[in-house]
Amino acid sequence: MSVRRSIVRGVGGYLPARVMTNQEIASRLDTSDEWIVQRTGIHERRIAAEGETTSDLGLAAARAALADAGMGSDAVDLIVLATSTPDQTFPASAVTIQAELGITRGAAFDLQAVCSGFVFALATADRFLNSGEFRCALVIGAETFSRILDWNDRSTCVLFGDGAGALVLEAGEQPGERTDRGVLTTHLRSDGRYRSKLYVDGGPSTTGTVGQLRMEGREVFRHAVGMITDVVEDAFKATGYGAKDIDWFVPHQANKRIIDGSAHKLGIAPEKIVSTVDRHGNTSAASIPLALADARVDRRIKPGHLVLLEAMGGGFTWASALVRW
Repeated sequence: MSVRRSIVRGVGGYLPARVMTNQEIASRLDTSDEWIVQRTGIHERRIAAEGETTSDLGLAAARAALADAGMGSDAVDLIVLATSTPDQTFPASAVTIQAELGITRGAAFDLQAVCSGFVFALATADRFLNSGEFRCALVIGAETFSRILDWNDRSTCVLFGDGAGALVLEAGEQPGERTDRGVLTTHLRSDGRYRSKLYVDGGPSTTGTVGQLRMEGREVFRHAVGMITDVVEDAFKATGYGAKDIDWFVPHQANKRIIDGSAHKLGIAPEKIVSTVDRHGNTSAASIPLALADARVDRRIKPGHLVLLEAMGGGFTWASALVRW
């Protein structure tokens, strides 16, 4: 019996031109390259130029993904943009991308689940495509976190960067077997009791300002590995796959210690990890699609490969997806 699956047709990424190194941050704050690398694994991150918006980044990533897919924007009837740093309070930045691509049909909207946003967006698009309501989706993660950082707080400003990544998903019929291509399963979680552990101290209905990012780093780290393991194990239970079956593990690029700790706990070999945190920093909802784009450029991920995605972010939110390329 055949089933409808959301199949990956293309992937693309975009990084701003400006590179900010650890040395540059250390020249302004009481920190060092050694201190940052030891605790995070990050050497550098990208910073959006003045006037360069989240939708600008997302648009560039979307165009790259469409080019990779060999498709025109006229094929797209759904855009889901994961971001915590939209251009404006409203309208959604997704509609700006929609307009710039010349798309006048279907739907476009933003989704906010912080660093887990891309997996939440992937799951959302997958449901819409499987329902038959839409045929082809752009799933984008784009962030300009540099705009909400306190550049005097060394515990947070060293972690984050700007960027965008995108996938083109197209609905297609598959045999309904374990070897099906496409999104095989997604698992989403949230627990608002932890919202004060990672948050922005502003907003339209509270301070009337954008605010700045605040984080209790030790608390986030303490919960991260367990929560990530929880949703990955759910993905394995749902599909019958296990750690040894995974070709590539593409985690949210938050911190090298969290990435390595999660892989170790799950029994995933280090050589299967796709990691860009050293060059990109934490780009929140953009980090997973940027890592996928990176692995696409060097052809690590090939058709038929089984790819595991996972993320954890403010809220707390956490999520996993298992995708057959």
